[in-house]
Amino acid sequence: MAGEDDRGACMRCGAERTAGRGGLSRRGFVGAMALGAVLPDCAGSGDGSADVPDRASGSEAPVTDAPVTEAPATGAPSGSPSGPRDLYLGTYTSADGGGRGIARATYDPASGTIKGRGTIGGVGDPSFLAVHPSGHTLYAVNEREAGAVTAVRLGSDEVLGSRSTGGGAPCHLSVHPSGRWLLSANYGSGSVAVHPIEDSGALGERTDLVTHSRPAPGPGQDGPHAHQIITSPDGGHVLAVDLGTDTVYTYRLDERRGTLRPVSRARAAAGSGPRQLTFHPRGRFGYVANEVGNTVTVAAYDPDSGRLELGAPQPTGTRVKPSYPAQFAVTPDGAYAYLANRGDNSVTRYAVEADGARLRLLDTVAVRGDWPRHLTLSPDGKLLLASNQKSGTVSVFHVDGASGRLRLAGEPFASPVAVCALPL
Repeated sequence: MAGEDDRGACMRCGAERTAGRGGLSRRGFVGAMALGAVLPDCAGSGDGSADVPDRASGSEAPVTDAPVTEAPATGAPSGSPSGPRDLYLGTYTSADGGGRGIARATYDPASGTIKGRGTIGGVGDPSFLAVHPSGHTLYAVNEREAGAVTAVRLGSDEVLGSRSTGGGAPCHLSVHPSGRWLLSANYGSGSVAVHPIEDSGALGERTDLVTHSRPAPGPGQDGPHAHQIITSPDGGHVLAVDLGTDTVYTYRLDERRGTLRPVSRARAAAGSGPRQLTFHPRGRFGYVANEVGNTVTVAAYDPDSGRLELGAPQPTGTRVKPSYPAQFAVTPDGAYAYLANRGDNSVTRYAVEADGARLRLLDTVAVRGDWPRHLTLSPDGKLLLASNQKSGTVSVFHVDGASGRLRLAGEPFASPVAVCALPL
């Protein structure tokens, strides 16, 4: 979530309230916390490692801070690929000092240097981006009260049109591996939507809309708040993370009709506020960032049933609390995981052990920016990009393949209200 000028995650800016809902919007959450809302303590072992077997039960345990290090600026590591690659940056066009659309840039995979290349206009509040598996089309949410999703043809930068998501403040989207369906999550209304993708890459009329009506909202929440929707690595199920109901929902997508059938629900610890789920490359485990509870959770996934089993909450290693953890990024080899901590302005480094079943907390690294809202790795896993919303910058780090250590790749790149980075 965010401070006064944040328009992106569930922690939104100011004291704006959701119209017609009577509860705080994604902008108002931080203000509510500052007025005295109590966050649950972290649970898990003191060294930051935890196994999966026990479901989250709300039990508490002391939190141990991880060592904090500054990532030194370095030159490019030897053996890195050369030549610029495309990079797209999401922003909030209606925020003070925000962007004018989807920012176009390039990044050098060897040095990590980013260079701006203009803007794709005509796309309002594109706070999250995804690309079609073919690489021909870019998709963006339009995070507004009347939510929508927009398609853009890459190469020509032609805006192919927008479609209503049927809900408010969509904050996440993803393309189904088949390339035929776009999935989106409406934070404001707590619903998830499905749109067909035409051969041209344009979007058709919505084929399904499911609202998370059960279970009841968690402590301090005014209703469901869908924060993410993704397809499992095996392609068999669709999972939606809802911060408001402390639940991860599993669906099966009918690939002929574009409809979602409920399969199961995994309950997180009450008041933990799960925000995003990132899978390990082997597909049997995932890692959940719990925004409100300031914890993380290892989740076991069963491809046959689609069920997700959530382990006990464990520490983020941050010194500033609450740190509003945003999301994980996992290296392509599955050896290391990184967590963006907005309140702490840091990235936590974990060693991934037991074939993905365990996270061991190693340290945190200063992000050299303010409010790292989004974290992503370059396709080869050699660069980590942090989009810092309040400072309007993107910090780039070299990732050491052997140790997972992060090294800052020069000064952060300036980009207005940077909330999402999509390196191709």
